[in-house]
Order: sequence, then structure tokens, then C-alpha cells
Amino acid sequence: MARALDMDLGDICNARHLKMSAHTGTHMDAPLHFVNNSESIDRMPLTATIGPARVIQIEDPAFIGPDELTRHNIQPGERILFKTRNVWDPKAFKKVFIACNAAAARHLVERKVQTVGIDYLSIGACEADGVETHQIILGAGIWVIEGLDLTKVEPGLYDLICLPLKILGGDGAPARAVVRKIES
Repeated sequence: MARALDMDLGDICNARHLKMSAHTGTHMDAPLHFVNNSESIDRMPLTATIGPARVIQIEDPAFIGPDELTRHNIQPGERILFKTRNVWDPKAFKKVFIACNAAAARHLVERKVQTVGIDYLSIGACEADGVETHQIILGAGIWVIEGLDLTKVEPGLYDLICLPLKILGGDGAPARAVVRKIES
């Protein structure tokens, strides 16, 4: 962060300039991130990230696959947030983490979810089929939230509010995401 205006130097206010990737920290991927001529982040309907969401605990220590997803009976229109064993440090990106494989991505598309989130910085792995996973999910118009902190969130049903910055023509944007437990 660079200071653009500084009251100590006689400016009328303090103001900072930010320079960062649209995919920094907790953020959202728009379909445009991996699919040319598709929806940008400013076109995201608020219903994609405001409403009930289900946090699903992923037990597999290596990846999210369709076998594990099948037992959760995912329904059309759901917002699904994956809680894994991932732990991310904002100072160090790890190239090996639990992510959706392409088969799981196809499963999510077949179930017609509207939004999917994960507790690491990418829904697809760095190696293996991460690009294909993104292309499948985003190509189906599913909105993606990455970099969620679900460490203190138990599996279950929650109210989700996730608001990305509305960047005109953006392939993604930093976002603030919060969940509140829905009591039965």
C-alpha cells in the first residue's frame, strides 16, 4: 500500500493506493476467469452469494471427488462450501492442497449448484486437472468463492453473505464472506 495523500505532508486527507490481484485472499472467481466472453464479476446476481449455504466437511485428505460428494445428496440451486483439512497462510502459497478434481466439478455441474466455495485459494489443484476443474465449473456459470476461513465453522446449514467488489469487466474480485448458523 502506497500513500497517495498524507495530511502530515499538507494534504487535505490521508489516502492509500492498493495494488493487488483480483484473486487475493478471500475472493470470487467469475466465469470470465477461465472462460472467454462469459460473465464478469460485476454481472454476478446477488442471489448467488446471499442466502442459505451448506458447509460440507470433506474427509478425503487428498482431493474432493464425486464419490464423497454423492453421499451429501447435493440439490439444484444449492450454495455449497467445502471445509477441508486445508490451512492457508497469507504469507506462503502451498502448491499441494485439497481441491476439487474434474470429476467432482462435473458432479457439481450435474447437480446444478449455483455457487461453490472452498477453504483454500483455488477450487482446482495447481497440478493435475486444476485448469479443467475451473473451466468445467465456471463454464457452467457456477460462481466460485475461494480462500474461505471455515476453521471455526461446523458442517451444517448457514446464512451466507459474500460480497465481491463490483469490478466492471472483472474476472474476479476480493470479497468479504460471512456465515451465520441457521437454527432448526
